Amino acid sequence: MRHAAVLALVTAVAALAGAQSAYSDRGHGHGHGHEHGHGQGRNGSVVWAQTNEVAGNQIVVYDRAADGTLSQAGTYATGGNGGAAASGTESDRIASQGSLVYDSAHSVLIAVNAGSDTVTTFKAHGDRLQGRKVVSSGGQFPASIAVHGRLVYVLNAAGPGIVQGFWIRGHHLRPIVGSARSLGLANANPPNFLSSPGQVGFSPNGRKLLVTTKLSGSKIDVFRVRRDGTLSQTPVVNDSATPVPFAFTFTPLGRLASGEAGASSLTTYDLNGDGTLGDPRSATDGQAALCWIVRAGGFYYVSNTGSNNVSSFTIGPDGTPSLLAAVAGTTNLGSIDLTVSGRYLYTQTGLAGTIDGFHINGDGSLASIGSVTGLPVGQEGIASN
Repeated sequence: MRHAAVLALVTAVAALAGAQSAYSDRGHGHGHGHEHGHGQGRNGSVVWAQTNEVAGNQIVVYDRAADGTLSQAGTYATGGNGGAAASGTESDRIASQGSLVYDSAHSVLIAVNAGSDTVTTFKAHGDRLQGRKVVSSGGQFPASIAVHGRLVYVLNAAGPGIVQGFWIRGHHLRPIVGSARSLGLANANPPNFLSSPGQVGFSPNGRKLLVTTKLSGSKIDVFRVRRDGTLSQTPVVNDSATPVPFAFTFTPLGRLASGEAGASSLTTYDLNGDGTLGDPRSATDGQAALCWIVRAGGFYYVSNTGSNNVSSFTIGPDGTPSLLAAVAGTTNLGSIDLTVSGRYLYTQTGLAGTIDGFHINGDGSLASIGSVTGLPVGQEGIASN
């Protein structure tokens, strides 16, 4: 059954890879280099998208209006290159969640440059980005970023899989000596998109660091975080309840909520003090290739990149997920990463080059508010303040 589920995932994503986008580059362009923003996002709300272009990665900045519509406020080169996991034509070129992260406590935007093995930080002032700083990621093909307080960990997906720690100093990153830890994988550089680890993230209290390995064993690794910012030498390695654990978030009660692509399922787990995961509870959305997940209040939204849509779930107090809508919203071609800003949900599409917007209604249903077009195929990474 696992082999059949993974084969279905590969088939769905391969079909997307061969498809041709019907969307032109009308709307906001992306090739304009460094443009200063307006200084104040509408209502103070800003959305950032990462272009992930292999010839020069950029951050595109959008002001969010009160009705949820986005208007471009500038583009900023990261000083590094985007990347593409093998075979290089999938909807999710970095094959991860969390490749672009905003840390509100320090007003710092952090981006991976998967093609040049670096990480870029900017100081965010409204819709302007300043003080660019580029540092080594500590490994190959950086794909995901985790932040808790001043502590940052970057997941490098190629080779053995390396997580590297940093401290936030001002709006820059300072590497933590002796913090690098191996996941013990055997990936190429660039890694295959199915075997590339999917996300790095902290537990809500910051005492654990988790990594999903996707098809590299379908494991969820849990490291203990020490007071000096380093990790336990080895992780506790947990089997996922269903194949290909990809992206995750946490419930308000502290349960891990994992999007697992092989069976297009949402699974929740108890995260125990010793790093083990227990009491798994799963529900499928019946779509193809559930990968990304974001929480908005009591609702959980997932992108199904093989079905070009978004599904919605609720999770009960006992951790049981319940499907709210198998198709809560339809997206353009290749739905991938998600972010929530106020009462609005935004979904990137890696093959159409759009950001598709939805209003989140009180009952969790979604109402389309249109799309921003003109972003490049292969974009990946979206964040908001």
